[in-house]
Amino acid sequence: MPIIVLDPGHGGTDPGAMGNGLQEKNLTLTIGLKVKQLLEANYSVDVRLTRETDRYVGLSERADFANAPGALYFVSLHHNAGGGTGFESYIYPGTSSSETGRRQDIMHKEIMNFLSGYGLRDRGQKEANFAVLRETAMPAILLENLFIDSVNDANLLKDPTFITGLSNAIASGVGKALNL
Repeated sequence: MPIIVLDPGHGGTDPGAMGNGLQEKNLTLTIGLKVKQLLEANYSVDVRLTRETDRYVGLSERADFANAPGALYFVSLHHNAGGGTGFESYIYPGTSSSETGRRQDIMHKEIMNFLSGYGLRDRGQKEANFAVLRETAMPAILLENLFIDSVNDANLLKDPTFITGLSNAIASGVGKALNL
């Protein structure tokens, strides 16, 4: 059974981005738990989370957690800050023409299909030398799901119906990316 590792970013002493009454660490955990539930309900997969509670996990520890059992895919969940709006996805530099890039194409499109219904901006498919992308041995993606410090984005992130839809889009993207 394929192993998928979901990585709810931040946690514990690291709240991540904060704004509009929201903390990134809480949102990433909520979405991670929902995506795990959806994947296990719809596919024959073993889904593991780098954290299932509000605790701090180091970046290398997150990568090691995925590398040890030979996971098939690593999906790191985040929310942006810094005055923008919309969605962007990241893979490790130089991997866009590999399986990692193919999966990013599918994931990004699936999530944007959902988000475009809300008129949200597609900030693009990007590359970055993030530790969880660099240190994982399998294809990996980091998702920046909206801006916590944007009032419009934050209002959506406060809406349980929106969170469920976003979680469904992420789970569906994983399913399509892995041909499950």
